[in-house]
Amino acid sequence: MNNPFYRKRTFLASVSTGHTSYILTEVESSRGGEYKWGTCMVTIADCRRRIQLEFFLGTVRARRESLRKLDLLLKVLSSFRKVLLAEAQLISEYERAERRGKTVNKPKQDNKD
Repeated sequence: MNNPFYRKRTFLASVSTGHTSYILTEVESSRGGEYKWGTCMVTIADCRRRIQLEFFLGTVRARRESLRKLDLLLKVLSSFRKVLLAEAQLISEYERAERRGKTVNKPKQDNKD
């Protein structure tokens, strides 16, 4: 890593909402591999809550576990997005049909990943 520190904060809601939800990612430089005790953290926050996930790189096992944790987190969030999108579409379709005065057939519940 050429930069001594990677830090990226992104607000999760548009400015117009006034909401302060954000994600902050930080990776302290290892100085070319020499320093293995640096901070590697993901912080996710909404209006009142904040969680911090640490990704320690100080040992071979910790590096393996940190990368596994990140891969799993991305996989779960991707699955969550798919289900959330499907539910949002169902709600939109229901609202459209309701506005038109039509009854809507309820789909079967499916809890598959």
